[in-house]
Amino acid sequence: METIVNCLLMMIAALLATSVGVFSLEVVAAIALPQRPCTRLPNRGPRPRLAALVPAHNESTGVLPTLADIQSQLLSGDRLLVVADNCTDDTAAVAAARGVEVIERHDATRIGKGYALEWGVRHLSLDAPEIVVVIDSDCRLADGAMERLAFSCKSTGRPTQALYLMTGPKSKINYQVAEFAWRVKNWIRPLGLKAVGLPCQLMGTGMAFPWRVIRSTNLGNGRIVEDLILGLDLTLAGHPPLFCPSARVMSEFPTSVQGAKTQRQRWEHGHIDTIRRTAPRLLIDAFIHRNWELLALALDLVVPPLSLLGILILGMIGVSGLAAALGFSSVAFVVNIASLFAFAIATFLAWFKCGRDVLPAGAILWTIPYIIGKLTIYSQLVLGKISSEWIRTDRSKSE
Repeated sequence: METIVNCLLMMIAALLATSVGVFSLEVVAAIALPQRPCTRLPNRGPRPRLAALVPAHNESTGVLPTLADIQSQLLSGDRLLVVADNCTDDTAAVAAARGVEVIERHDATRIGKGYALEWGVRHLSLDAPEIVVVIDSDCRLADGAMERLAFSCKSTGRPTQALYLMTGPKSKINYQVAEFAWRVKNWIRPLGLKAVGLPCQLMGTGMAFPWRVIRSTNLGNGRIVEDLILGLDLTLAGHPPLFCPSARVMSEFPTSVQGAKTQRQRWEHGHIDTIRRTAPRLLIDAFIHRNWELLALALDLVVPPLSLLGILILGMIGVSGLAAALGFSSVAFVVNIASLFAFAIATFLAWFKCGRDVLPAGAILWTIPYIIGKLTIYSQLVLGKISSEWIRTDRSKSE
């Protein structure tokens, strides 16, 4: 019995230590190593012809600023296609009034962003572009974002992911914490991977694909984190995505309580469910095929959301400490303590690099109630209540 308990505690401690180690290495690489350029051609030449693909589900109230940003960056011969997917509002009419090419899709049995993308790519094939750029219907683009993504695809022949940031009300501490956590996930960690020449995860928007790649990709699915799966599938197929932080796409966290809760639940349930369903297979495939880029992304994938990782480490310190006090091996307890220190140092370095302007030092202690507030999300996952539908995020103003 004692051997079984010791082995179980050590196995869990090793898994947590692996996640912390991957996270720490990514942060250190992002800070300490020089960054590689997104493009390789000294003379880029004319920009390749592109199509901007915008999947939209009931976004009539917010899609116009996105379309305006995209249109301002298009050249003659480019296309802008909106896929109004299973909409019950006037998204299609609003986009068409802007002079945008619109197609509608209605299929109550196949619901999900992946199906909308598949529908759009099929339509684009009638007049295929060189590059397809996917932009969510609630995003804003920084100047030059489309050009940088297009040239990166052209010069590398690889899918390219823009830096996707989210912002929230600066006066609310929960949003400050969420914005910092988002920067760590979508900025610091992929920047670390890029610094050592490794691919990044796809983030759902600001994604650019060479036509030959996206036309042969299976997009039609209803998975809630289709971007994560797509990036992994492309890497397995020999098309690992490249991170291009000089191209920026921005969005805002919903300010309503329900909207914020729904959004966080969808993202985190999807991430954790993807770890559970695909991580073991991906790790095995990476070793079998000696695909080290896939291995890097699989290890990056198994790093859970930072709130959950912190909760798990603290919980295992308590469990392994109690076990050591009862006479079991203390090795797991020591490993968990080391993981906590490494996690804290890496988080501090990430904050020092990219978080000081959004999360003041005096507000760091407020991360504790933020993390506690996520326990409801994780408890629902334990109970099997996984959010799996493509639901428009409630962006109504908070009361």
